[in-house]
This record gives sequence, C-alpha cells and structure tokens, in this order.
Amino acid sequence: MVGLGLALAVCLAALDPTVAAPRHAPRSDAAVVVTETGAVRGMVGNGLREFKGIPYAEPPVGALRFAMPKPAKPWRGVRDAIHYGNACPQVSRYGLTAASDIEDCLTLNVTVPVTGPGRASGPRGKKPVIVWIHGGAFVGGSSALYPLSAIARSGDVVVVSLNYRLGVFGFMAHPDFAAAHNGDYGLEDQRLAMRWVKRNIAAFGGDPDNITLAGESAGASSVCMHLIAPRQTRGLFRRAIVQSGGCAHPLHSVTEGGEIGVKVAAKVGCGDKATALACLRKAKVTDLLAAAAEVGAADLMTYSPVWGTETVPLQSFEALRTGRFVRVPVLNGGDSEELRLYVAYDVMAGARITAESYPDDLKAVYGDKSPTVLKAYPVTAYSSAPTALGSVMSDFSPKIGLNNCIYLEAGKLMRRHVPVYEYVFGDPAAPPVTTDPGFEMGAVHSSELLYQFPHFDNTTKVAGPALAPPSQKLADQMMAYWTSFARTGIPVAAGAAAWPRYASETSVMNLVPGEVRTFDASVAHRCGFWKPLYPTFLTQ
Repeated sequence: MVGLGLALAVCLAALDPTVAAPRHAPRSDAAVVVTETGAVRGMVGNGLREFKGIPYAEPPVGALRFAMPKPAKPWRGVRDAIHYGNACPQVSRYGLTAASDIEDCLTLNVTVPVTGPGRASGPRGKKPVIVWIHGGAFVGGSSALYPLSAIARSGDVVVVSLNYRLGVFGFMAHPDFAAAHNGDYGLEDQRLAMRWVKRNIAAFGGDPDNITLAGESAGASSVCMHLIAPRQTRGLFRRAIVQSGGCAHPLHSVTEGGEIGVKVAAKVGCGDKATALACLRKAKVTDLLAAAAEVGAADLMTYSPVWGTETVPLQSFEALRTGRFVRVPVLNGGDSEELRLYVAYDVMAGARITAESYPDDLKAVYGDKSPTVLKAYPVTAYSSAPTALGSVMSDFSPKIGLNNCIYLEAGKLMRRHVPVYEYVFGDPAAPPVTTDPGFEMGAVHSSELLYQFPHFDNTTKVAGPALAPPSQKLADQMMAYWTSFARTGIPVAAGAAAWPRYASETSVMNLVPGEVRTFDASVAHRCGFWKPLYPTFLTQ
C-alpha cells in the first residue's frame, strides 16, 4: 500500500512535470525510492543499491516519433526497477551488436554505493553524481552494456546511465520535421534524462549540485553537444568528461542532414514532402532501419547531430573558439590507436588492406595529400598494412573526428575559458574489444572502457576479460582520477603522478601501465606534420 506522501507526489507530478521530487525516500525499505513520477523498487546487495529501467520519457511512438520527448507519465504503486530497459531500435553491426526493433526504450539506471566506514559524502550527506552516455556511432549500443558497480564503489559516487533514440529515429533530419530540433531528437532525449536526474537524484542520495556529464565515442560527442548549447543545458551539470569525442570536428548542417532524410523517406514510400512526416510515423521500424542502413552505408557518421537548430545552434569548433559553451572543467582525451578499430571493422566486412593497396587506401582518406602522408608513414614502419593505416588515421583523419590531433585541438580551444585536463590512453596490452581481425591492435577506440566498467560487453560475442596485473593497476589509477574529478574538478590518484591542467604541449597525461606521467602528445601523434596539411582543422 503506497502512503499519502507518494500519492501527493504523483498528483503534483501529473499537474506539473517540473515539480521537485521528494528529498527523502522511505527509510523502511532501502530498495524503494520515490521519484517525481512514482516509487521504484530496485535491488540492494554487495554494497550497492541498483535501480534499472526507470522510464524518464513516454515511449517515442506515434506522434512522438520524430518529435521532442515528453516526460514519463506518473504511475501508481511501486514499480519494479530490477531489469534494464529495452535497447533502442538498431541493426546488428558486423554480426556483433544485438538488433532491436523496440521504440519503447527511453529508460535510465541508477547505481548508488552504500557508504562504508570512513567514506565521506559531500555537503548535506549527498554523493557526487556521474551521468554516463553510451557510445555506438549514434546508431547502436545501450546503457545495459555498462556495469556501473565498479566505478560507483571505487569512487563512492552515484552513477546514472541512460538510453536515447539512435540512428534514423534519433539523428535523422528531414525538411518536414519541426525546425527547432530537427535531426537532434536523440540529444533531446539525453537532455530530458539530465533534467530528470537534476530533479530526482537527491532522492537516491546524489547531490543535484555536483553532477558530472560523461561519455565515450558518440556519448562523448553528445557531451560536446551539451557543452555548446548553454541556453538549454547550463546548470544541468558541473563538470564534463569527454572520452574520444572529437569536440572540434565539423558537423553536418541541418540542411545537409535533411537531404539524407529525404533519401530515407523515399526508400520507405514517403517521398511526398506534403505527407512525409505522417508517412514516416507510420512506417515499420524494420523498414526504416533497413532504408537508413542502405542510405548510410558509405559514411560512418551519416546519422549524427546536425547544427543549425535550437538543440545545436553552432558548429562545435566555432562555439569552442568563441567561448560560447557551458563554462565547466573538462577532462578530455582518447585512445592512442583509435581508428585501428574501424580498420578492423572494414577488414571484418571483407576489405583487403595490403602493402600493395596501402597507397590507394591512404588516397581514399587524404586525397591529393596522400603522397606526402605516405612518405611520413611508410608501411614498412609497421607490423602490417592495416596496422599502419589505423595508426595514420589515429593521428589525424579529415573524415572522422576520432583522432588524437583533433582531441588536442579541442582541448586547446576549451582551455582558453575553462580548466582542461588532457590525456591519451595507450596501454599496448589492452584486451580486445572486437573479434580478432588478424593484425596488431593495441589501445584502440573504446579500449579504456574495460578499465572503467569491468566486464564491459560491447557485443554479443566479446565480453571484457579480467585485466593483467599492470593493466589492472592502471585501471585503479584511472578510476581514482575520474571519480576525484567528478567529486572536486581535479583528477587525483593516490600514489600516481600529479595531473596538471592542460597548459602546454607537455602537460598531457600518458595513461600507460608503469608510465603514468605527462608527455608531449602533439609530438607523439605528429600534429606538427598534420597542421600545415589541414590548417582549417588544426589551427585555432
């Protein structure tokens, strides 16, 4: 039987979705928390309170498909929150990630450590909060892939993860869609979840005034998009962690995105502009996914945020250059061999990359600059042609923002206005994050996730193994750096090197087992070579 306090909270939420949630959950049952829309029952054990699959928005179906998300409706009684919510619609990629055709997917998860002896919380007894946004190239993934327990326990922080609309449903623009948020509905899902956290996290023991927004890959790029929309997001977070996000890489405009949407619409029989939106809202999920995959087959980032809307008002690099972003401390960086992973995906899809094809492979990326690149990066300097191509692109690629020189450039733009802590993750013994492609990988895109989320499982075939002792020590240091940054805005790890602000080329933290110290990442990734070739990308 739910008490009068819950009934009153539900009634208030029904009248005003912005009403603050009760500040205290019933103490008779640690597994039950009262949110603004109703009570949820999670699981308590192993020093944690875990709540999964909490709806923060109405299912984005019917008139809510290709529209702004709406807050979840209140419910009566106590809702079970012991299972992850559905993954948002996506296709299986490379035979690894699981497919989904379920649109009722806008849920979030909250993991709360039980404070033990000597573990101090923040003001008013509340713990710092990390809101984690998953990656997946804006077309795949889900929050269920990221176990939150280790980071919550190690740093005594509350951790929240969330699902958001992906691909054609979350990041496709179209001329017939409402202009204000056209093509950026996935970002608006995230913002609705962020507002939910701001209003409700105190009921779970989190500090609503000490929230760090964090993400990796598309999740990190999402963090960048929230940074550069201060009118919408200021006050929702106090710090930002950007892991392999490419904040300074150019975005497609909403007009360019709309051209893609028109092609997808035509493939599902919605080519009449006068009725396109209504038609697309009735189209089968599987038909839209198939059409989107066909249209976007040649470009990894076909479905990604577009600028020129209220959601993303400016090009990201322009917003950073002019200081028009949320002024909060930023922890920023990536992986030393980022794009070897994407070369691996190409090889797994049937591409043959050999010493003979290497010059042509470079030309496909760098055009008429490829002879100069070939001289600087001869294939004979690497263990294989795929390894070489991946290393070159990991230093810099004009086609995708997941590269180290772009990360450093973004850090330089941001450090003019806010404290920035820059890093490169480079453990050469990092466990694989995909099936074996047959060539040397190392610290590729997403490798660091195994160090933050033990037993992270980004596929249906590959689950994160236990780390070797040197790598585990690095993982412990990274966890301390990350969670102390979330707590205070300064990354600190006991017994590890002091991490200075990113003030010069030599103040980048090198995250390698036994070598955790600052180094010159610009030299390591040859940014001095790339800047004259691509001045519009790599000059401030």
